[in-house]
Amino acid sequence: MNTLENQKIPPIREQRHPETSLAHGSTLCRRKNGGRGCPVSSGANRTFTQGSICPLLPALGIMMSLPETVVLMHGAVGCGTCAMGNNVNVRAGNASRGKPLEDAVWLSTSLNEINVIHGGDGKLYEAILEAYENHKPKVILAVSGCLPGVIGDDIDQVAAKASEKVGAKVLPVHCEGFKSRFMATAYDVVYHALGRGLMPDPAEVGEKLPKTINVMNVGSMGIADERELARLLAEIGLEANFFPVFAHPESFGLAARAALSVSVCPTHDDYFLTHLKEKHGVPFLIRHMPIGMANTSAWLVGIGEAMGLEKEARAVAEREERELGEALLEFAPSFRGKKAFLSAGEYRSLATASLMRELGFRISAIRSFHYDGFAEVEMEKLAKGEDEIVFNVANVQPFEEANLLKRLKPDIFLGHMHGNGTAARLGIPAQVIYNNGYAYMGYKGAYDLARRVRRRLKNRAFYENLGKDARLPYASSWYGKDPFSMINGKEGAA
Repeated sequence: MNTLENQKIPPIREQRHPETSLAHGSTLCRRKNGGRGCPVSSGANRTFTQGSICPLLPALGIMMSLPETVVLMHGAVGCGTCAMGNNVNVRAGNASRGKPLEDAVWLSTSLNEINVIHGGDGKLYEAILEAYENHKPKVILAVSGCLPGVIGDDIDQVAAKASEKVGAKVLPVHCEGFKSRFMATAYDVVYHALGRGLMPDPAEVGEKLPKTINVMNVGSMGIADERELARLLAEIGLEANFFPVFAHPESFGLAARAALSVSVCPTHDDYFLTHLKEKHGVPFLIRHMPIGMANTSAWLVGIGEAMGLEKEARAVAEREERELGEALLEFAPSFRGKKAFLSAGEYRSLATASLMRELGFRISAIRSFHYDGFAEVEMEKLAKGEDEIVFNVANVQPFEEANLLKRLKPDIFLGHMHGNGTAARLGIPAQVIYNNGYAYMGYKGAYDLARRVRRRLKNRAFYENLGKDARLPYASSWYGKDPFSMINGKEGAA
């Protein structure tokens, strides 16, 4: 049974998926010869670690997108400084959806040394009242950072007490970063709060909508991706309900009325989709990420099969693949035989690698921020090719990345926003694959990414000049070592 209804505090990702890993270095090709070949070890760790990702970062990306919502961060004032960057996405997301160009509202209780000694419950209570008085939101998300978790503040009790005084729903969000090393825990944390606080009781849900599909959007997809996926679903007679990023709190009940839920990122969605199925009887699909030709077709046909529209879905997929294949012919001479290096979230990195292979690239390496088993199906697809693909699980760790890039010398690097600096300083053209102003998903997204990659390969002067002038802070001796030598219990090396 899903714990969303039964526990105030959600389980961390390590508890829900014991196979999770943050440290691994091996190759995918070893998986071809029967069985899993080189399983990712959940017990591996690093003797040296250079960086990590706090779960609060992706959590804020979801919470700040919700209209008429105040995100109240309960903790030290430094927690949530990433909200400045997230707010850029909120403004752009609102504008692209035809909404007013408004900022998100995020506040902090700014706990100090006195609060650490005496507790911060009172400060949180007063902050909730003030947030409502000044902004009159529909929802206030009281988000616990590390400090309240250490000193034992009871944000659930404070939220319940404050709810009696304000005209907004006050939802506690347990996002204490020290509890989990896996940033994907952030998704579970936010969905736990939203599922408990904003979803209606089954008795209050209206009649089902037989043609409506919940498409679980993520912060790394923008309106261009949503329009492409909505177009494909409309082609087979279905309507998309994109949820929860940028969804109004009062519209959450619509998700309970849908005929089916489908994930675009399995790493992101399983916790909430399980809740929707158990409490509201909404079945779900959680297997493919619609990036690239084959994966988009598998995603669409899977929906068609579940909805009794398999024939229609296959017809659309075949037509789209044919048209996209013809459109991509112009890029073939530029891409054939070139080497690509991917670095991103677990599923996005692997799915984008499949797309790059479809474009004619050889895959040198894939770095996933974490591993929890959802992407096993993508790993098996990639392992069937002839490339000797290095597979590295690393929650950032740019020192490993620099070593690998020096060894493998790819022609292009594709990474998350703000994650391309190491490659660029080595003179390697870099293309961002986390920018919700661009299209990535569906057939249109594949074509658009191909255009951007070709531009990067043709205009190399910036990266070549940067590579001549910039320096990375690593000794030359490091580049001669096994890039995975800092991983305990490693399965292999490049």
